[in-house]
Amino acid sequence: MSLFSRTLLRHITNLPLSAGAIRPFSVSSSLFSSTSTVKPPSSTDAIDSKLKQTLDDFVKQNKIAIFIKGEPEAPRCGFSNAVIQILNLHGCQFKSKDILSDEQLRQNLKIYSNWPTFPQIYFNGEFIGGCDILLDMHRSGELVQELNKIGIKSKLADVEKNNSSQTSN
Repeated sequence: MSLFSRTLLRHITNLPLSAGAIRPFSVSSSLFSSTSTVKPPSSTDAIDSKLKQTLDDFVKQNKIAIFIKGEPEAPRCGFSNAVIQILNLHGCQFKSKDILSDEQLRQNLKIYSNWPTFPQIYFNGEFIGGCDILLDMHRSGELVQELNKIGIKSKLADVEKNNSSQTSN
């Protein structure tokens, strides 16, 4: 199961329920398995092969690749700004593409990732999710661990260690 699938599954199943509320659906990890019969609404076959190769190269050649609205120095969306702030807080270097400057890129990315919204975050070529997923990973401490897996030491790694050692004393 991919990191995106695990995080999304945890995120969905941990949604707080108000008293007496009934969860309107159940989530099964089989929805995210490689043997699932659920087909995505769109296929990457619908993307021009040259553009698909360009996207593959961009997300695989950069440890962290993000597709945002605007530029890192001037984001044009609060969610894009939040992603940039989280990555900067962890001291991450990343490469970005402005999806507002290229309508073809914007529309095809929705098919490429099978994710309809922006920003979109990739670690070592693997789709992570959007702002909500990255924020959830940051809050839970999972982001520090996932960054470490791709060879990036978060600035917050030492802070977490110090906080956990102080609480255990």
